[in-house]
Amino acid sequence: MACQKEEIPVVSTEEKILVIPDGFPEPSFPMDNEFTKARWELGKKLFFDPVLSRDSSISCASCHFSEKAFSDTVAFSLGIDQAIGTRNAPTLSNLAYHPYFTREGGIPTLEMQILVPIQEHNEFDFNIVLIVEKLQKDSTYQQMSRVAYDRGEMDAFVLTRAISTFERSLLSGNSRYDEYFFQNKNNVLTEAELRGMDLFFGEKTGCSNCHNDFNFTNYAFENNGLYENYVDPGRFRLTGQESDRAKFKVPTLRNVELTAPYMHDGSMEILEEIILHYESGGKDYPNKSGLIEPFTLTETERNELVLFLKTLTDESFINNPLFKN
Repeated sequence: MACQKEEIPVVSTEEKILVIPDGFPEPSFPMDNEFTKARWELGKKLFFDPVLSRDSSISCASCHFSEKAFSDTVAFSLGIDQAIGTRNAPTLSNLAYHPYFTREGGIPTLEMQILVPIQEHNEFDFNIVLIVEKLQKDSTYQQMSRVAYDRGEMDAFVLTRAISTFERSLLSGNSRYDEYFFQNKNNVLTEAELRGMDLFFGEKTGCSNCHNDFNFTNYAFENNGLYENYVDPGRFRLTGQESDRAKFKVPTLRNVELTAPYMHDGSMEILEEIILHYESGGKDYPNKSGLIEPFTLTETERNELVLFLKTLTDESFINNPLFKN
């Protein structure tokens, strides 16, 4: 009896990797790409491998830093040959819940989205067929592919699905706000942060009209009056409808403290600048959302609103060793 040990519940490796935050729904995986540890490991290896770019100089991780909630630190990321991108790289946290991808929402699945940076001339500037040819010469990738997807060799099916499996695991929902709201922990938010939360969800600012639900976005396409004239046509690029010109998908605010610069073009550097923009009601533009109306905050209220936004930072997410190279 003295040699017996207390039984410890066994948690599968898959559960340790894919931890669903409190209050979050179960993420949906395609029938041909259900989550497994082998697929996740292959996808992670590909995510950090510059072999995906034409000159093997950059990887997915070159523009999506784990310590920045998988966003970039500059307005426009640099592709191969120092080519400048056209839009600000968004955070990849909680992609598993997005109904569509890119700023204009033109890509219906995460598997298809993988193809976008590969073929964009100012990003990877490559061809998936040529990437696969390179990977087929790598015995490690060949072996990992067979284990993960039970296919004869690495191919485009495996590449796109493995990377999307890794990206779907990037779940962020353990911020101090989550501790307060979903885990019912008291005294995790200060009085100032709680007042900021009231402002965020209140009618005075209207922030939660667009940034709502567990992921702080409604995934809608809106124009927020950033400019009177836009270089980027936004959703018009997809639909060709004038009513969609300069409309962009509403971004999540999770980890927003870390994901500067902001807006589709990275034109704003700090959270206070964003709040002042919305206080002004934005610039006149034909497609500006009717939800964008001017309001006035005191300096104290503005600071408290910023303090609340910073409670959405998930330290355990950005420091998770599973998501590091």
